[in-house]
Parts: sequence; structure tokens; C-alpha cells
Amino acid sequence: MAELLRARRTGITVAEIADRFDVSVRTVHRDLDALRGAAMPVHGERGRGGGLVLDRAYSLPPVNFTAREAAVISLLGRWALELRTIPFDEPLRSALDKIRSALPPAAQRELLRTSEKLHFLGVPAHAVAASVRSAVETALFEGSAIEITYVDRQYVSTSRVVRVDALFVERTGTRLAVIDAVSGDRREMRLEGIAEARVVATPMGSVMPANDR
Repeated sequence: MAELLRARRTGITVAEIADRFDVSVRTVHRDLDALRGAAMPVHGERGRGGGLVLDRAYSLPPVNFTAREAAVISLLGRWALELRTIPFDEPLRSALDKIRSALPPAAQRELLRTSEKLHFLGVPAHAVAASVRSAVETALFEGSAIEITYVDRQYVSTSRVVRVDALFVERTGTRLAVIDAVSGDRREMRLEGIAEARVVATPMGSVMPANDR
């Protein structure tokens, strides 16, 4: 429960906690009393987004994964990389390296043995250029506009400036919901349909119209 509260740092109700751990509301109240008795500053906030929260000034020690937890995260990350379902693979590779490096030698050997037993047989997504993945990553996390060249299923190529509104990961591919800078329309595009992409430094509202070609 302490880890859940630390991860949220926004309000969560007693009922939500009970549902998360599949226990009764009475049990949650008892455990909350135990946390407060251990000097953990849990209190309630009113209003929208309110609920139980940890005091903002309170900090817990760094997160320590068990060997099994680290193995599961690492294996799921490997699955995502092999299926190529997400555009931001470099940050994922870096994060997985950090998790593996934190494991003791025995746990690293256990992870290797477990990895050899697992085989991911899903249909991989189409390959996407590294420059496109990087531009989409920047657009998604930083809210930047990107200028793209998109090839539809009829092989018609168009250029436009868009902002990424959402990303949908499927078993066989990835779709982006984008907002067109010129028309303001929201449309969906296949990630593999983006042949070229670059981040546009100009604010979205002042982007010059891109010419279709």
C-alpha cells in the first residue's frame, strides 16, 4: 500500500485501494492506521482528484526490485522490442539495461535462464526508420509538432504538419491519432506509413501550411 501511495502521489479512495488489493474496506482502514503508526504521513484531500495521499514533502528510500520483479519487467521490455510495437525503443533499451545492471550476479544468471525458456511468436510490426521513431517519440513526450511524409494504403504520398494526440499499440502494428496543423482535423495514421518525420520548432499555431504532393 505504501508503494501504491508513493506511485500515485494523487488522491486515491479507500474503495480503490480495497479493489486493488482485493481486500475489504475495513482491512484498508486498519492498514492505514498501521502506516500512520509507523510515522508515514498519509492524509486525505478534498475536491477533484482528492483522496488519500502521501505528504508531498515525504520521501521514501529508492525503489528496490526483487529479482523476479526485475526479470518480469525485463522480459516484457524484450517482448515489446522484438514485436516493434512502440516507436520509442531506445529509452526502453536504456531502462532495461539499468534494471539488469542493478541485479546481483545470481539474479542476472536466473534472468538469462528464464529468457532462454521464453519465445515470443507474435506477428512483428513493420520496420520504421529510426529518424521517424525519434521524431514521434519527441512529439509524444514533449508535445512538439512534427512534419511528416505519409504514404497511405493506396501508395499516395502527402506531407503535413501534425501533433501526436494519442498512440494505439496493437499486436500487428501501431496507430497514431494526430491533429492536423492546417485543418485542425483529428485523424489516425499507421506508424509504418510515415516515411519521413522531423520535429518542427515553430509553435503549432503559427506553422505554415504544408503542401500535399
